[in-house]
Amino acid sequence: MRLVTTAILLALCFHASGQAACPPDGKSRAALSALKQDKWTVADDKQRQADALALLDCLADPDPFLRDEIAFEALFAWSRNKKLEPATLLSMMETLLARINGPADAHGFGQPFAALALAEVARADYRGQPYLTPAQRVNLVNSAAAYLSGVRDYRGYEAGAGWRHGVAHAADLMLQLSLNPAIERAQHETILKAVAGQIAQSNHAYQFGEPERLMAPVFYLGARSALEAADWDAWFAGVSATPAGPAESMQAKLTRQHNVKAFLYALYASLQESTNPVPKQKMLPAVVRALKKMA
Repeated sequence: MRLVTTAILLALCFHASGQAACPPDGKSRAALSALKQDKWTVADDKQRQADALALLDCLADPDPFLRDEIAFEALFAWSRNKKLEPATLLSMMETLLARINGPADAHGFGQPFAALALAEVARADYRGQPYLTPAQRVNLVNSAAAYLSGVRDYRGYEAGAGWRHGVAHAADLMLQLSLNPAIERAQHETILKAVAGQIAQSNHAYQFGEPERLMAPVFYLGARSALEAADWDAWFAGVSATPAGPAESMQAKLTRQHNVKAFLYALYASLQESTNPVPKQKMLPAVVRALKKMA
């Protein structure tokens, strides 16, 4: 696949220089605010590709305006409106994967927002013309699963700082991967293993909607995955099981039960309301059994 364009060359030059600028060079805060007011309209296509790559550093900025309202909103709008070239998306993926695969930044925003932006990169692969190779998709799934499994910063929203939300943002990435028809059963199992680990964790009681976000990829895999009812029985039994090994403290047990039940109730409601009989037939009996087990 030959996708060497101006966008990739600009990205290579930018990152080779060692710069990590936010706002990007030549873009004042006022200019970015004006761009937001103008609904992210950039008439020059090459400029838009360059702007998308330059704004990636702002995804790690501690200023929630630059991070949430400028960088992510711009990337979201351009991606959803198919304004980014495949070469730009590939360059974004390379940068963002390096971020989630590397060490966390001092402020704790870089990795969660890299995961959230990667969700848009993943979505573009099946909502428009597919641009990833099978190997690239597998690598994206594996990297996303490793990041979700390893999240230990459970901060959600903080006044003045805004969102980190690592678990939820990683779940959003898993959702987009689960919806891609080019992702195969082996990757579905990788996704489910990573999701299960965070559903049943006992170190932090979720309070910012994380169980609902973790539920979404599971629900959609139930609708389209090759996994059968017996596979789902085993998966839900594992999610709701008491961990082997040393006995949990009461605090850890209650935290784990809180998180698992919140996930199961969210999935139960979605399955009951769904007009698609496939996930309901495959999953609902196992969800009910798991809830009764934890009652």
